[in-house]
Amino acid sequence: MSTTSLAAPARTGEPLRRLLALDAVMTGANALAYLALSGPLGRFLGIGSGLLLGLGAFLAGYAAGVGLLAARPHPPATGVRLVVEANLAWTAASLLALALWLSPTTAGAVWTVLQALAVAGLTLMQHRALKARQSSQV
Repeated sequence: MSTTSLAAPARTGEPLRRLLALDAVMTGANALAYLALSGPLGRFLGIGSGLLLGLGAFLAGYAAGVGLLAARPHPPATGVRLVVEANLAWTAASLLALALWLSPTTAGAVWTVLQALAVAGLTLMQHRALKARQSSQV
């Protein structure tokens, strides 16, 4: 039986796989925090614990999917593009929710903006790594 871990991309040296693995780990950590600490985090961030639980469940599934993609020796471009597009949607939705819907504490507003910027930055790096891989395959 063969097993593949998220540590494998770090050994390959392929930037795209490392970025996908980083995405999976960071998203998974957020998911676990939201699921395990939705009450205290909700009070600290000024965001409902039910919303955090829902986000945690969604992020856990998303992290698993990105992790599976990162574990592939050559992640398919279509899958990577879906991750890039989903991350862009997450960034936009986070900022829109903050502007139009959420009424978080100062810590919650700062957290929302910082995580949106982090996701956007990671997305840009994933997009560039995909383009670089496609250029080298031509």
